[in-house]
Amino acid sequence: MRQPWRVAVVGGGIAGLAAAVRLRDRAPAGTEITVYEQSGSLGGKLRTGELAGQPVEFGAESFLMRDPTGAESAAVALARRLGLAEKIVHPTVGQAALVIDGGLRPIPGGTLVGVPGDLDRVTTVARPAADADTDGGRPLVGPDADVSVGALVRSRFGDEVVERLVDPMLGGVYAGRADDLSLVTTMPALARAARVEHTLVGAVRAAQAAAPRAPGAPVFGTLAGGLSTLVEAAVTASGATVRRDAAVRELTATGTGWRLTVGPTRDPEMVDVDAVVLAVPARPAARLLAGPAPVVAAGVGVLDYASVALVTMVLPQPRLPELSGFLVPSTEGLLIKAATFFTTKWGHLRRPDGLALVRASVGRYGEEAHLQRPDADLAATVHRELSAVLGTPLPAPVDGHVQRWGGALPQYAPGHAARLAAARTALRATHPTLVLAGAGYDGVGIPVCVRSGETAAEEIITALGGSAR
Repeated sequence: MRQPWRVAVVGGGIAGLAAAVRLRDRAPAGTEITVYEQSGSLGGKLRTGELAGQPVEFGAESFLMRDPTGAESAAVALARRLGLAEKIVHPTVGQAALVIDGGLRPIPGGTLVGVPGDLDRVTTVARPAADADTDGGRPLVGPDADVSVGALVRSRFGDEVVERLVDPMLGGVYAGRADDLSLVTTMPALARAARVEHTLVGAVRAAQAAAPRAPGAPVFGTLAGGLSTLVEAAVTASGATVRRDAAVRELTATGTGWRLTVGPTRDPEMVDVDAVVLAVPARPAARLLAGPAPVVAAGVGVLDYASVALVTMVLPQPRLPELSGFLVPSTEGLLIKAATFFTTKWGHLRRPDGLALVRASVGRYGEEAHLQRPDADLAATVHRELSAVLGTPLPAPVDGHVQRWGGALPQYAPGHAARLAAARTALRATHPTLVLAGAGYDGVGIPVCVRSGETAAEEIITALGGSAR
């Protein structure tokens, strides 16, 4: 009689939990799923805390409602699967601003992550280069090529569009710089269009047309009660055994699967399983892969990460603009790179007592030294810079929190997608029951992580050769 499958999910972030849910839904009945999380908390960068008696996100704030094709995003589909669709809420204020010359200017519409499809619409914040985006008779990007977003946009629209629009938009997502980030990985829709179109304006418009959005349809969503409810519901639905504070230190291939070395060096636990979903960042993944798949380890281990800090403050009745928040170009010389006015942006967070939740993101790739400041110093600097940008002294906070995320945001250099594809092909050829998943590989954001975890689960089911349900 065939024994039930035993599958280990290494990493209890949303990618690993999405993999566990998909395994429970699609793998044969009786499959034993165990999630190993080295910390004491599940959810990775999804973490809902509390300030002044109210839930507040100390990590990821929201998710995209649609994927790049215009279909329902994987995050929305997972929320629906978990019975949370009715808890999805949307921003009540969508307009954000840029800090330009020390003041706030609304972000122009019609851009794709800051890259304009109509140059006339961005002149309020940046002066596009005149007549640089000409038709050279061939596609902007070759069929197998990758370039940095900054290099492409600078060559077509000039420096100001990059520094005042694209860089702060990408910086808000990746805490990196447009000149270092891969077009293919960070802006795949634009990359696909750029392989066909001869001008950047044409490529932006083609990418926008390929994923149409109904007028007024919400772009972002979150969950009333906090994103940790998604984590809790996924754990329940997966039926997995969850091992917190359980670091997997080594993976060894056996004749029938994998042996995990779990726990402290002095008293390790050996666990045998049939398959592994490796849903941890690239560097710890590379350490685990170094023994069984050194070539793959070298391929994924080159990925670097940025560290950030999120400073959240509860302010008594401040005078805030009717904006969802603002982004800060690095040329403005501020420590803050982005700020969100939570209780303005999200109607369900507004309070009858007038207290306002404001969160600022601090830290760009290569500027980690700024994050060495004590919490109180970071919070004071954020408070001072917010007051300067808003042009009015903000009241002293009545509550606050500093959340540090070390090595949180991957920096996808040009060529990342090709290196990852080669690594995954090599891993699939030699060890098909070991699959990578998560933000370290396929992009950032909750929908990308969910889809990555679900795809990994499907690959495990195929590799084990069982009949999926």
